[in-house]
Amino acid sequence: MKLLMIGDVVSQPGCETVRSCLPALKRRFGADVAIVNGENSAVGNGILPGGAEHLLDSGADVITTGNHAFKRREMYDYFSTHEQVLRPANYPAGTPGSGVYRYDGGAFSLLVINLQGTSFMEPLENPFTTADRILREEEKATFALVDFHAEATGEKKAMGFYLDGRVSAVFGTHTHVQTADEEILSGGTAYLTDVGMTGPARSALGVKPLCVIERLRTNLPTRFEVDQEADCRMDGVFAEFDRKTGFCVQINRFCARIGAGQTEFSLQIASERDIIEHIKTR
Repeated sequence: MKLLMIGDVVSQPGCETVRSCLPALKRRFGADVAIVNGENSAVGNGILPGGAEHLLDSGADVITTGNHAFKRREMYDYFSTHEQVLRPANYPAGTPGSGVYRYDGGAFSLLVINLQGTSFMEPLENPFTTADRILREEEKATFALVDFHAEATGEKKAMGFYLDGRVSAVFGTHTHVQTADEEILSGGTAYLTDVGMTGPARSALGVKPLCVIERLRTNLPTRFEVDQEADCRMDGVFAEFDRKTGFCVQINRFCARIGAGQTEFSLQIASERDIIEHIKTR
């Protein structure tokens, strides 16, 4: 089974980058399933029903989120009626939606689990005990993937080791900065601390740098703006899994870059640093 996961989509430029690049990337990697973190896909932050539909129509099979999942009240009912769009599973009982989705790939099943960290973030249920509960209660699938939306790299690394040999992959999101520590852990689990970001390349986490600088320099509220005309990047990770064992046999992170309005993007794969492919968007 071949899987793509795309890092946090930021605002309209990020959504348009997914629309332009994801179908071609799925063909390039021969991906059976694509998972996209869309929790910042709305203008401002959060996710809206229209943005979720845009990502699904653009090739996302499952959408994960994180700490901005409930920024927009329009999503409350949407989470409850669209099971392939997840919110973190460690929210309290009674929260709209679900943090677990079973993707039916025909010849395989993929259990997608969305968890949120608690270090420097909201005090949700402990993500480690939540993972234990889900793996205990859910019917076993061919593969299982965890999107761990967390701030602290140490917490993400700990989760990777904690679930090693129990799930197929643990991929971190939230920081919008792709890390360079992809590996197959000793128990066969694919791991990457942070998948990265999809949005304006010359930015501070997708936002115009001067907006972030002003906020940090003055400590005063600042309206964050996204450059709608900027060149964009799409960070992601590709992994291949053995259908007999459910564990990883290959993992590569990648970055696709596309200019505004262009019909071709460049793809750089981490294991092939000297080779940059140019791929038509359609």
